[in-house]
Amino acid sequence: MQVRGLLLLLALILLAAAAEAGKNKKEKAKKDSSECEDWRWGPCVPNSKDCGLGYREGTCKDESKKLKCKIPCNWKKKFGADCKYKFESWGGCSAQTGVKTRSGILKKALYDAQCEEIVYVTKPCSSKIKSKTKAKKGKGKD
Repeated sequence: MQVRGLLLLLALILLAAAAEAGKNKKEKAKKDSSECEDWRWGPCVPNSKDCGLGYREGTCKDESKKLKCKIPCNWKKKFGADCKYKFESWGGCSAQTGVKTRSGILKKALYDAQCEEIVYVTKPCSSKIKSKTKAKKGKGKD
């Protein structure tokens, strides 16, 4: 019986210690958080070159913060990495210009970025004509 009582007491002590540890984590998070609700965030600035890991600065009244961010290295669009668009399919190839076009409608502006509602992108037309059927190699009679 005494062993059972000691085990119960030990379990209660461990439970109390775990609850206290969780409470300390919450208090630390409250100290780091800000009362300010009107944060203004700048663009993501890469640490080197024009893409990769970087940071963005935010200000609110007299406070400032830096957040880690990342610009994908294949993201060379003029409308920026903080503006997310839903794009249509590519249009047909223009014989006069040699390019095809598609438009995108703004889906989301991250960090209060100033984004255009509709954007247009172009790319050169493919000079190759793609075949819809592929030849099967290694099958059949030679």
